[in-house]
Amino acid sequence: MKSILVASKNKSARNTIRVGMRSLYDVKTVADRKHCLEMFGKQRYEFLFIDIEILRESAAENNYTEALQPFRQTYPSAAIIVMSSQERIREAVKTVKAGANDYLTYPVSPEEVRHVAESVYETAVMESELDYLRDQFWNQDSLEMVRTKSPLMKELFRKLQSVAPTKSTVLFSGETGTGKGVMAKLIHQHSRRKNGPFIAVHCGAIPDMLLESELFGHEKGAFTGATRRKLGKFEIAQGGTIFLDEIGTITPAAQIKLLQVLQDGAINRVGGESAVNADVRVVAATNEDLGKLSAKGRFRKDLFYRLNVFPVELPPLRDRMEDLASMVEVILNRIKRLDFKEIHGVHPKVLEAFRNYAWPGNIRELENLLERAYIIEDSPVLTPDSFPSDLFAYRFCASLETINASVSLSEARRKGVADIERSYLTEVLSANNGKIKNSALAAGISTRQLNKLMKKHGLNKNVFKA
Repeated sequence: MKSILVASKNKSARNTIRVGMRSLYDVKTVADRKHCLEMFGKQRYEFLFIDIEILRESAAENNYTEALQPFRQTYPSAAIIVMSSQERIREAVKTVKAGANDYLTYPVSPEEVRHVAESVYETAVMESELDYLRDQFWNQDSLEMVRTKSPLMKELFRKLQSVAPTKSTVLFSGETGTGKGVMAKLIHQHSRRKNGPFIAVHCGAIPDMLLESELFGHEKGAFTGATRRKLGKFEIAQGGTIFLDEIGTITPAAQIKLLQVLQDGAINRVGGESAVNADVRVVAATNEDLGKLSAKGRFRKDLFYRLNVFPVELPPLRDRMEDLASMVEVILNRIKRLDFKEIHGVHPKVLEAFRNYAWPGNIRELENLLERAYIIEDSPVLTPDSFPSDLFAYRFCASLETINASVSLSEARRKGVADIERSYLTEVLSANNGKIKNSALAAGISTRQLNKLMKKHGLNKNVFKA
């Protein structure tokens, strides 16, 4: 018979759960944390109903991630349901964000207990089935990446699973550092072209005068210095996939030639007279809104429609905090393969700071911070001392007084993110006296990205100079 453990100082709640669930489960009850941990370690429980006050006993500054850790380490699959008074409901919500499965408020009723238990169980079964189906599709090397608790990422991976085996053009959009290049490679690895080449081109990093030659190649004598024929990236990618990052930066002439590739499957080398077959799948990415660029005449509308066959928007890191802890673990394991220091994890205070941070540089910024801390750290875990002090002073929150309820949720979210982004950049630039290189380094982004963000928010470096 499956088992339930109830840990609560509320005798009425213990009795309600025992009576309401005894026909289906073997129910054990305790009234304090010490006996709860002892009982939990002796046998496997499907459910742990625990009072928030008992959980708080070991939570330094209400760090529920730390409080839940002993239970998660003993039985990771056990469902944890937190019980609290109506007055502590916000704290109960925090426990769910920290890893609990659900919460109940006092006084508990047998119907409510059964409903929550059934709901958690059904969710677990559904996730198990989805994980099984995902595991059947994704190759072994990708399993670490596609396992996620974020509803946004689950939907995204479902889309990629559908589009990967096709020939369709995919357009990734999203903020800088969200992993668009990684997702493009994931599509290639699970396509029918996986044995062909995967060629990545950062369009924004190539000078305009060289872009056409780099993408489409050139003939000998096509221009001064063209001493021999050169194959472009499209020809090199024959039979495979080409990933065009920052596609919104390409020149009008390159846009015309790219349109020809997508329409006719053919390219023309610079200075060439005959078309060359291009059996290449195109995956593109942008951190700008191509629809708005095309409306302003800065990007061809017909090319935008050709690229936008299967649009996929990558959520920023701040919108997928459910995956933060596992993401940190994956990045640390990757670093450990190159450097064999005995570092096994991250201090709970660091994880708490990570959850409160806005992450303007997204996953790339997270990787940079962890790598830097890994180099500095001497203890078995990454401690706060190995991270910039600004990380622990930052609080990713907006005043309720500034929220305009008359606009849509997406518009409120967009404005909130923009306000936070601008405030963050202002602080970073002020701290570095307007020095672009130092400010970019502090933000974990490139100087080019910083300049683009400053232009977007109307910030002038001269204002911040001492």
